[in-house]
Amino acid sequence: MILKNGNTFHLQGRSTSYIILINEYGDLIHYHYGKKLADMDYCARIANESRSVMSYDEKGICLEISLLEYPAYGYTDLRSPAYSVKNKYGNSVSRLLYKDYCIIQNEVQQIEGMPCVFSGDKKAQTLEITLRDNIINLEVILSYTVFEEYDIILRSAKFINTADEVMTVETCYSASIDFEKGEYDLVYFPGAWIREREFIRTEIRLGEKLDISNARGGSGHAVNPFVMLCSKDATERKGEVYGFSLIYSGNHSTVVECDIYGNVRVKQGINPFEFEHELRPDETFYTPQSVLCYSDSGFGGLSREMHDVYRNNLCKSKWANMDRPILINNWEATYFDFDEEKLMEIVKKAKALGIELFVLDDGWFGKRNDDKSSLGDWFVNKQKLPSGINGLAKRVNNEGLKFGLWFEPEMVNPDSKLYRTHPAWAISVPDRRPAFGRNQYMLDLSNNDVCDYIIKSLSDILGNANISYVKWDYNRMMTDMPCKGYNHRYTLGLYKVLDALTEKFPDVLFEGCASGGGRFDAGILAYSPQIWTSDNSDAVSRLKIQYSTSMCYPLSTISAHVTASPNHQVGRITPLKTRADVAYAGIFGYELDITQMDAVETEEVKKQIEFYNEIRTLVRTGDFYRLQSPYDGNYCSWQIVAKDKSEFVLFGCRVLALPNTKDAILKLEGLDESLQYTDIDTEEQFGGAELMYRGILPKYKNYDFSTFVRRFKSK
Repeated sequence: MILKNGNTFHLQGRSTSYIILINEYGDLIHYHYGKKLADMDYCARIANESRSVMSYDEKGICLEISLLEYPAYGYTDLRSPAYSVKNKYGNSVSRLLYKDYCIIQNEVQQIEGMPCVFSGDKKAQTLEITLRDNIINLEVILSYTVFEEYDIILRSAKFINTADEVMTVETCYSASIDFEKGEYDLVYFPGAWIREREFIRTEIRLGEKLDISNARGGSGHAVNPFVMLCSKDATERKGEVYGFSLIYSGNHSTVVECDIYGNVRVKQGINPFEFEHELRPDETFYTPQSVLCYSDSGFGGLSREMHDVYRNNLCKSKWANMDRPILINNWEATYFDFDEEKLMEIVKKAKALGIELFVLDDGWFGKRNDDKSSLGDWFVNKQKLPSGINGLAKRVNNEGLKFGLWFEPEMVNPDSKLYRTHPAWAISVPDRRPAFGRNQYMLDLSNNDVCDYIIKSLSDILGNANISYVKWDYNRMMTDMPCKGYNHRYTLGLYKVLDALTEKFPDVLFEGCASGGGRFDAGILAYSPQIWTSDNSDAVSRLKIQYSTSMCYPLSTISAHVTASPNHQVGRITPLKTRADVAYAGIFGYELDITQMDAVETEEVKKQIEFYNEIRTLVRTGDFYRLQSPYDGNYCSWQIVAKDKSEFVLFGCRVLALPNTKDAILKLEGLDESLQYTDIDTEEQFGGAELMYRGILPKYKNYDFSTFVRRFKSK
């Protein structure tokens, strides 16, 4: 609900309030974001708040001591701004003052050319506040959407040039919010290839400025576009937590700044490094959408809120609310060395195991026998696959499996027909050779001809074979951007291509991938309901990777496979059971040579698939509780609880065996304390209150990397 009382705008979510005030000078002031407050005009609370003895204005105004909604630099606020626009005078001094507002009922404003959260069957209202700088004739419309059923705020901005001269947008954050002086920690998720999204918690100190940003071309392995600001006492279960998630797949930035008075400013949006946009008269520029979320129930409470929003109101695919097929991917079984008969051996064994989808990975096109050639040549290699993609898909279908295919559409090898025909389609800087990574160049998605080629090439394949699934890969970062603002234009081109293909092939399940988890962001999730979480599929490494990924992103988006042992990335040897138990907390599949399994392993895999079939709807739709953090020691545990609390699955891992040690009791969460829950395997019965307040003893076997999974149903 959005209320206006005098000069107070009051946005009310399910249990939260976000309050904006217009001060006596027309500045937009932030007043409150947190637990729900009573509705009233709060403007009297800030009367004369901007007046200061250290004034920068003849009226005694010093905005540097105020909490601002969308701050500028160069008037009376010396903190870092939410926007910067170079005007006809050659400077970026600006002051946006309140002009007017409108409230849009039952709608989330969609942003031109970019993915957004949508309202679906949820009730939403959008507040648009227009601010204006009359000196340079710039208008900025701030958009705020609030849901009755969620505790989130959607924020974005659009810049409109109402002058007769060109302006240059240099910085344009989607959201900015100032918090009153207090003691806060910042949680963010940096990483690298096969080490994505580590959980880092750091103190925010007086005068400190933290820039959590990526300028490597996509949202990146280096740092995820999701951060949390939390109270010092915040844990999984308690404390105030604010989340900021950007729906964007390009260079991003979240800046956290503690000023000289202890106030904390958080901004999120497009990374200003090497960004600018020329704004012509009457032209509008749109920022991506930032999702703000509040919880007073710790990290867990915020996660479950974000999970619900992203599961239900982000992905447009029909697969977003459907169980996904259990797949087998041939990559780690064959790499580039395969032919049609080898693939069919895998398919036939997969059918016998109960697997539902076969995915053919890299190496099926052009003359591709390694990573040095043929990217961009999306036609089948008939030497490997004499039946072609259509014929192979039919053979796979005849065995009772769906068929999926790998693409890397944004890339081109110099050794390819495409590059020899269109060398100018590769991203390059004049008079310099294009940067070379993984033996490939990047295609210029700011060029409509390139986008059209990708759409047509993939459409020709997808439209002429029964393909149920596409793995969309992106295996190198962008380096030599040819001009400022290029990365944003590239990102818009990517969304144009994804929009076209997902609309043209609505029955195809698209999975995102970028050398694993290098583009695991909410922008990609709008098109792909699941993303390959990391190229590191080692079960022990995945404890941390999946645990921290779940802070923002639901299990229904986290692809997790059982792979070979020793693991191909880190060389660790782990039991087959351990690998499956960890992978159950995601979209489950296999990526190893199942034709080499012995009879014992074969029977074990059959049972794993039977078990996941029983729990996959729960995994996709349930509430996720992190019980023990792998960052805190030798144990990791989590729990998935049905929305109606009628059943749950409990997982635990003891990483290293311990001599003569008693494992700690696990206290569970999210249950109905009045219900009786039965362990499906042992038929033991426990009261919901007993499980939550007394706990349950985990059952580990005496070897390294021991895991258990227990399933409970209520009577």
